[in-house]
Amino acid sequence: MIVDKLKPGDHIRIIAPAQSLMPKLTQEMRIRGVKRLEELGLTVSFGDHVHEIDEFGSTTIDNRLADLHRAYEDKSVKAILAVSGGTTSNQLLPYIDYKLLKDNPKILCGLSDITALINAVYAKTGVVTYYGPHFNMLSAGEDLGFSLDYFRACLFDDKPISLSPSPFYYNSIWEHEQLDNPGYWVINEGDVEGKILGGNFLTFNFLQGSEYLPDTSDSIFFLEDNGPEDYKNVQNQLQALLNQPSFSGVKALAIGRFKQNSMMTKEILAKIIKTKKQLDGIPVIANIDFGHTLPMITIPIGGRARVIADPTNPKVELLVH
Repeated sequence: MIVDKLKPGDHIRIIAPAQSLMPKLTQEMRIRGVKRLEELGLTVSFGDHVHEIDEFGSTTIDNRLADLHRAYEDKSVKAILAVSGGTTSNQLLPYIDYKLLKDNPKILCGLSDITALINAVYAKTGVVTYYGPHFNMLSAGEDLGFSLDYFRACLFDDKPISLSPSPFYYNSIWEHEQLDNPGYWVINEGDVEGKILGGNFLTFNFLQGSEYLPDTSDSIFFLEDNGPEDYKNVQNQLQALLNQPSFSGVKALAIGRFKQNSMMTKEILAKIIKTKKQLDGIPVIANIDFGHTLPMITIPIGGRARVIADPTNPKVELLVH
């Protein structure tokens, strides 16, 4: 189920299913984040509990659920945006009223730890969700033209989107040095179309063996890693996916850009991929603009994509979003 696209005047609610509004996000930054959403024509509101912070950087399960359920109950709200990632959104999964969510479908967007929530909602309701910028990124990032263009293209329009590599990137939303982007890395060649699943490597793996993992048949895994993970852990996380019986339904891998402190290179990634027999014959394309760097695209979880892993002209297309 594709939710109605946004239009000027629509209401977006900011909630904190995982980490609450960060203390290092200054008031000036928060105002900037709201302004950017308003410049898209949206009316912005916040959940009641987004400022509550405990020792896990979050608040109680009950309070986070209340904000989530109220956002779905509110008929004026057309989209829901997570404040940030974190480490706790998977706590919510057993307690969510999925019937409420299915009966009141809305755009739901976030990244990192929100991988657990958006894949679970798609698995339990069939409603397409979105892996894209969260509020902290919109507030802290200074050069968001590329990211906002794709955010708008994915959430305000229904035309197929042909992705293009950004000419440069920032290693994080908190850094200001522009780095040259070499473009897409083609590791394994091929041309396939499939259903989009994935998000953050580590968090997606937390869903394995549970009722919250979507059906992986006919799928393309879009996966990215966060900065604390080095390339050795990436190898391990990828192997964990390959060890799952459900991986047999995966038709391609589309991998996001790694942060510099991961020490990942095209050569190292190619070695990791080439040593895994389960990936023989499966297209693999990497260094795509999504994940824990800036800029980033917005990806529909449950939508459809085409991956053309051609070394001379690699392409990624979001066909249904």
